[in-house]
Amino acid sequence: MAKKHLALGLMSGTSLDGLDLCLCQFSEDDTGWQFEILAAETMAYDQYWHDQLLHTPELSGAALTALNVSYGEYLGKAAKNFLQKHPQYRVEVLGSHGHTVFHQPELGYTLQIGDGRQLAAVCGYPVVYDFRPQDICLGGQGAPLVPIGDELLFSGYDACLNLGGFANISFKKNCLRRGFDICPLNIVLNAQAAKTGRKYDDQGLLSSAGIVCTDVLQILDALPFYGNGGAKSLGKEWVEAHIMPVLESLPIADALATFTEHAAGQISRVLRTEGIRKVLLTGGGTYNQFFVGLLRQKLAAESTLVIPHRDIIEFKEALIFAFMAVLRVTGRNNVLSSVTGASQDHSSGLVVVPPSYAP
Repeated sequence: MAKKHLALGLMSGTSLDGLDLCLCQFSEDDTGWQFEILAAETMAYDQYWHDQLLHTPELSGAALTALNVSYGEYLGKAAKNFLQKHPQYRVEVLGSHGHTVFHQPELGYTLQIGDGRQLAAVCGYPVVYDFRPQDICLGGQGAPLVPIGDELLFSGYDACLNLGGFANISFKKNCLRRGFDICPLNIVLNAQAAKTGRKYDDQGLLSSAGIVCTDVLQILDALPFYGNGGAKSLGKEWVEAHIMPVLESLPIADALATFTEHAAGQISRVLRTEGIRKVLLTGGGTYNQFFVGLLRQKLAAESTLVIPHRDIIEFKEALIFAFMAVLRVTGRNNVLSSVTGASQDHSSGLVVVPPSYAP
């Protein structure tokens, strides 16, 4: 009989809309891994935490260290409160992505805050966290990490496309899982929408009212990142340096329209180049009807975009970090070198077990 593993995944993305928590059951048999989402919710950040996380790159070393601990406590309380709502389940482990502050693998470093030791001490369960640095030490990009879940849990699709703060993709090619960041997405669209007092461009209504500036579009499309092959990933720093200054001169609606055209063009180019047919869409961008419609228009009949149940759209990343934690504590590889460019597949993440924990 297949052994079942209960795990909780925690994910905080660059969009800063809140903390995703996903309680899952995983089992493995001769056919592979299966999963079931037992409960999930997004805990919206209040203004304090939104502002704290938004401005993390500007903090001093001492202030960032303090925030790492306090955010770990916040995650621990959130996990504890969530699990108390579902007392019928006793989890084996928590997998926490943390919140990314810096990600510059080309310089050899990445930083996700949310101290896992503090998290474990507060919630009382074993925690796996800090998944990215080991991969960078092995010569990889430290991202994307989700493709291990795409490979083992969502293999029925030709590709998995996440439309989050960054648009990233994973797919099978020559019997190996490949994956990379395609382009920024909601991290740019949300920042532009914020100038109008909105948290995001609801259904792409602002974008649809704008005019595409072809000169700016050409500048964006010519950025060297898009010509790079192999493993590659993006961070907020790259966006601040290469995207935001180019959009500054445009009216907000035109900036949104132009960047939406750029992102849809980059994504459709990748799907067409790789000959990908059946694509699973997840992430908040899936709800941007204008963007998805534009993407469908560019692809015509070449690719089918599959929009799943909202639990998969909103919680797939948290689900996979729960899964990565299960793989870690059971001694399995949870990072694929074919995706990140590391020297080998490996089992990543720091494991902490609180002294009070009794299996």
